[in-house]
Amino acid sequence: MKKKRVCLLGATGSIGFSSLDILEDHKETFDFVACSCYKNCLALEKILKRFPYVEAIYISSEFVDSWKAKYPHIRFFTEKDGFENFLKNISVDLIINALVGFVGLEPTVYALENNMDVALANKESLVAGGELINDLLRRNPSLHLYPIDSEHVALAKCLAHKKREDVERLILTASGGAFRNLTREELKKVTLKQALNHPSWKMGPKITIDSATMVNKAFEIIEAYHLFSINEEKIDVLLHDESYVHSLIEMIDGSYVADIGPHDMRIPISFALFEQNYKRTSVEKLRLEDIGTLHFRTLDCERFPAIKMARRALHEKGTLACAMNAANDVANSAFREGKLPFDQIEHVIEQVMDSHRILDHPTLEDLIYVNKICRKQAEDIIKEGK
Repeated sequence: MKKKRVCLLGATGSIGFSSLDILEDHKETFDFVACSCYKNCLALEKILKRFPYVEAIYISSEFVDSWKAKYPHIRFFTEKDGFENFLKNISVDLIINALVGFVGLEPTVYALENNMDVALANKESLVAGGELINDLLRRNPSLHLYPIDSEHVALAKCLAHKKREDVERLILTASGGAFRNLTREELKKVTLKQALNHPSWKMGPKITIDSATMVNKAFEIIEAYHLFSINEEKIDVLLHDESYVHSLIEMIDGSYVADIGPHDMRIPISFALFEQNYKRTSVEKLRLEDIGTLHFRTLDCERFPAIKMARRALHEKGTLACAMNAANDVANSAFREGKLPFDQIEHVIEQVMDSHRILDHPTLEDLIYVNKICRKQAEDIIKEGK
């Protein structure tokens, strides 16, 4: 059986390193031949010790000369080349997109336009460009996009072999993030250190803050809408303290089908890389008898307004979700840099969405333009302290 050649974008992040574990455990199936790391050179050094046969790397131009001298057998590309040129010059079957932010959209689109399957951890690809991506998939039915998020992998597992008319609703579970037990008033005094203390998962700083605001879960509603072609009204969110139930579906007869497992991203990554098939992993097993009680709570959309924003974006369609994503990216970063109070993140997003002039059926160029102008608008709102 021919091995699948793999490129990993965002190799030095938490999803990237978990993906590398799967690729290393299954070298008989995958050839890891290319990756991007941008500025995390220390982590890249560790990767090359594990995978010395990597052929091409996307890295910051700041470091490229020293790396070329050290690894003359590897082809290096930089942001001056762009992701499209990088992908154009490598031969791969599968792109794992673990990039963070809107920057991940263009490689997703390019990969699908050029007959590469995508294992997708980059939320922004579907949030900002879901309509565009689904158009590409419809045009080429032989292509596949496999979600990596634990919630969407869980839904894919639960939906397998189910008739859609038998499914009442999809239910995304949410930990509620670091501040799940605080009121809106109490959010005014929270710190960055507190916000980064996620109760269940170890993730990068951006997505950890998105979890605390529940923007992350709001985006997952948008992703589920595009991934599973289901009406937004049939996608719900349920707070689940322990985070062992990764998502579930309710059937029309009142029964539930759930996916339960450890807090370890190697499980959903493995499911995605093996084309939604189960494979044995080295993950420590979850003993159900050790869990005890599982807790579920109704989500209060007044407490977590990002959920309402996501539903609005799906109702009004076009580029509104792209505008929401751009504003959140800026506001999230501003909070991490000490320029914006935590409780004002949603306020910035809402202002940008309220003033956005929606473009219907956007092209990639439209989305790039909207991302640029909405980021600028969010930056201005924060500077002016509106």
